[in-house]
Amino acid sequence: MINEIKKDAQERMDKSVDALKNNLSKVRTGRAHPSLLSGISVEYYGAPTPLNQVANVIAEDSRTLAITVFDKELAPKVEKAIMMSDLGLNPMSAGTVIRVPLPALTEERRRDLVKIVRGEAEGGRVAVRNIRRDANTELKNLLKDKEISEDEERRAQEDIQKLTDAAVKNIDEVLAAKEKELMEV
Repeated sequence: MINEIKKDAQERMDKSVDALKNNLSKVRTGRAHPSLLSGISVEYYGAPTPLNQVANVIAEDSRTLAITVFDKELAPKVEKAIMMSDLGLNPMSAGTVIRVPLPALTEERRRDLVKIVRGEAEGGRVAVRNIRRDANTELKNLLKDKEISEDEERRAQEDIQKLTDAAVKNIDEVLAAKEKELMEV
């Protein structure tokens, strides 16, 4: 019973850290990276389709993404989808290849991005603490139903706290790496 609660808490905390990593990968640094466009969908035969399913996205160099569209009729739609996204990018089309130059980040924009990244990390920490609270509530219910002893509950809560500390440490490491990446010129 206790092991199931700990295992569930561990899995959920790992998922929270992974979700944070995924969210932070979408925050633009100064470098071109294909995951930058991962959140963009294109209208394809009446259905919104992820960009990576209708085109090949590569980093041509450190400041340019190259998108090779599989169907040339789709190129204008892909270009429009990139322009309409909140990334502030201006694609340039050359047939089936669309190039997306990334402007250099200003110091002010870098600071704004660091604030956004810190907010995302805090959201991750809150999610981890909520998971800890849920697990501790389940333990208290087991104690109340007399399925476990007070000592078992206390030990399990200490274990869950260790899991929480490890997940928060993970989040802090991911945040520090992203901040460093953002502040590099």
